[in-house]
Amino acid sequence: MTQKVEIDNAIQRKDPFGKVSEPAYSGVLSFLRSKYTKDLEGVDIAVTGVPFDTAVTHRPGTRFGPRAIRTASTQIDWDSPYNWDFEVRDHMAIADCGDVLFDHGRLGEVPDIIEMHISAILEKAKTTLTLGGDHFITYPILKAYAAKYGPLCLLQFDAHTDTWNDEGGEDRIDHGTMFYHAVKQGIVAPEHSAQVGIRTKNRDTMGINIIDANEVHREGPEAAAAKIKQIVGDRPVYLTFDIDGLDPAYAPGTGTPVIGGLTPYQAMTVLRQIAGINLVGMDVVEVAPAYDPSGVTALAGATIAYELLSLYAYPHIDHS
Repeated sequence: MTQKVEIDNAIQRKDPFGKVSEPAYSGVLSFLRSKYTKDLEGVDIAVTGVPFDTAVTHRPGTRFGPRAIRTASTQIDWDSPYNWDFEVRDHMAIADCGDVLFDHGRLGEVPDIIEMHISAILEKAKTTLTLGGDHFITYPILKAYAAKYGPLCLLQFDAHTDTWNDEGGEDRIDHGTMFYHAVKQGIVAPEHSAQVGIRTKNRDTMGINIIDANEVHREGPEAAAAKIKQIVGDRPVYLTFDIDGLDPAYAPGTGTPVIGGLTPYQAMTVLRQIAGINLVGMDVVEVAPAYDPSGVTALAGATIAYELLSLYAYPHIDHS
């Protein structure tokens, strides 16, 4: 008789450490089959979703991103990231605490709700991995982190700078203007921040260092990583990965695709080469599964999110 494979590990498992495996096509969903719980005492990394997409300027649909990323993660939960020398789940207690709840009829309340949601998690867990949702969600998340760490180094993978100064007024914020406000409000330290993969024009980058897609293609991901490490130093870093940082050939399921972007190899090489930075928080945003029936965009989002877990863990574990 073959050994029985457990099902519904997301709710059945007791230990938040280690890999588990069950059929990818069934079972209760959580990110990487992590323990699904609201009890975050002793948790190192809390995974949470923010299914919000009403701040987009083009195609909506990223409200389904967290669910799609969790689903795609069942394809990779059995394995370890290929180029890391450790399995993050052996060293970090990881739990999926589900999604933030907000009233879609009271949108004005949403930013504060997101900020309070992340702040409450940070009172118990050491950090969060947030699954979006459109890129606006990073703004209230940054507020929660800045309240704990002070001004942050923003490390952003993206096709767009998201520092446009919207002519609608200082109180208007969407998924293309929020980092303008974050810099203006002192949440982000622009001189120690970097935006990678940019390939759209913006006359005002708010002093943030730009490593555009052309530079990554020309100089290579290793050079980009070395530049990032020099920019951020040992300061606290919040990393946000907009899936449209990847070329739409690899990630078509997103709201504002721009050709000429990073390959998954380039993006993942940069992430591995910056191991050792003082990463304090992270998110993956703008996965819009309806525009990608193949599911490859969600798979890219899940894989990058797994890489971010390893990047966070790297300086906290013994590599001898």
